[in-house]
Amino acid sequence: MANERDYYEVLGVERRAGGAEIADAYRKLAIKFHPDKNPGNNAAADRFKEAARAFEVLSNDELRGRYDRYGHAGLQGGARHEFNDLSDIFDAFGDLFGGGVFGGSGGRKSNRPRQGRDVFSTVSLSLVEAARGATKIVEFSRHELCGSCDGSGAKKGTKPQDCRQPAPPAVAREP
Repeated sequence: MANERDYYEVLGVERRAGGAEIADAYRKLAIKFHPDKNPGNNAAADRFKEAARAFEVLSNDELRGRYDRYGHAGLQGGARHEFNDLSDIFDAFGDLFGGGVFGGSGGRKSNRPRQGRDVFSTVSLSLVEAARGATKIVEFSRHELCGSCDGSGAKKGTKPQDCRQPAPPAVAREP
């Protein structure tokens, strides 16, 4: 954390900058340092990631407030994207660019599974359990694809079909 630059400095905006100014500054840097414009340039890729992280924090009121009060230390342990590669940045901020600013009609599409939301749970521990260590079992529900139809709803060996039932007519109602 000690080697991270000030996020306002990264985006080239003042501390009192509004959301539109922050988004505009990020958009300009993202276009300037975009990997497609700088192939093989690791320094540009690093600046691209740095700008994405600065935008993530400064465009979120809660994160920005913590950053303004405590600096980088205020962001530790909080919600944070881990930008492992450039596609993570596009997944996180693709809508900012309208889907197609970086080429292509629909922006980048990834063939890998999307990361889901974090799962949170409240677990109660006694002081003794906390001091000595304890093992607790936490149960939660999650969605999984059906093993036989892979989530399509079609019987094995068949293909899903569109419903042939006509839609019911729309009914106009007065208040």
